[in-house]
Amino acid sequence: MTPLNAEAPPNKLLELVAKGLAAERDEASRGVSSGGVGVDSFGGMLAGYGMVHLPTNAVDFSAVQDTKGSSKSFPKHETRHVSEHKNAARCARFSPDGRFFATGSTDTSIKLFEVLKVKQMILGDGRDGPIRPVVRTFYDHLQPINDLDFHPQNTILISGAKDHTIKFFDFSKTVARRAFRVIQDTHNVRSVCFHPSGEYLLAGTDHPIPHLYDINTFKCYLSANAQDLNANAGINQVRYSTTGSTYVTASKDGSIRVWDGVTAQCVRSIIGAHGLAEATSASFTKDQRFILSCGKDSSIKLWEVGTGRLVKQYLGAIHTHLRCQAVFNETEEFILSVDEPKNEVVIWDALTAEITERLPSNHIGAPRWIEHSPAEAAFVTCGNDRSVRFWKETL
Repeated sequence: MTPLNAEAPPNKLLELVAKGLAAERDEASRGVSSGGVGVDSFGGMLAGYGMVHLPTNAVDFSAVQDTKGSSKSFPKHETRHVSEHKNAARCARFSPDGRFFATGSTDTSIKLFEVLKVKQMILGDGRDGPIRPVVRTFYDHLQPINDLDFHPQNTILISGAKDHTIKFFDFSKTVARRAFRVIQDTHNVRSVCFHPSGEYLLAGTDHPIPHLYDINTFKCYLSANAQDLNANAGINQVRYSTTGSTYVTASKDGSIRVWDGVTAQCVRSIIGAHGLAEATSASFTKDQRFILSCGKDSSIKLWEVGTGRLVKQYLGAIHTHLRCQAVFNETEEFILSVDEPKNEVVIWDALTAEITERLPSNHIGAPRWIEHSPAEAAFVTCGNDRSVRFWKETL
């Protein structure tokens, strides 16, 4: 019963672990062995899987209100077609450490890419013959794949699909093409997201309430206050915050909802966040204070979590047709999305809300999905032309 006088800031343990992992990474990069990470082979790449890049400096969007004219310039990027599916490439996701990304397709296949090999391919560094950036291909769904996510610590990739299933793939195994575990849901699974602990996962489906699964027991939990919400539209996207204390849903009726990560109660509803148009994506900033949402009303909005107040709007890109994403770059200084009629990747300065760059997408038809690396200046686009394109900063 010793009184604790020290005031520990929130997430102190998370920060300490992050610092420890960063020191370990630093030692590994200098060649100091502490069970170091080899990068010469795929097996070596897996050795340090799950070393997460945690937020270091959060951008305070509420502090700066009017900063017109002081926009940063987005660094030059080069792009390369790295693979293609047999049908539309519908979604993409990076691993938490940024060393892998996966894409899912209408053709029901999932491709796993190793970022190091993608870069070697772009550089033309094929001393031992052609470089193949696709290190795994999985086939186990019966209908198109809607979303993917990586386990925060283990070499597990999950996928949600129109066949009402969530499937678990172990990408450390070289020959396994099929899922080793399956969750059978009751609805079309439109979005999936692991809790940062890896013990739970969320599914956003055609049902209006997110489905929370315990991955050890496969028990499904719903919200206790679901009846009070008057929610009756399917969910396009569900995403946890950095610590898992909250999660957010973007719904087909244009609303954004914030949920308590422990009780699964809805703690804030932003009804009509995108008018009557669908809200197609929603995600937290690293410091969990803001939510970035995107909708089919051709707007991207930044909301303050604590008050539900609209902080900023990012306009100038038309997206009314596809399930368009708006994403931050790895430093949260820029926001990336897609202009469908112009077939461009549009980049805004996150603080000034001014467009700083418009890049031709190089896809035939507008990209369906854009996903940024959490670890470096690199992102992926994919679309109805079946193509997967990798973009990286030109050095």
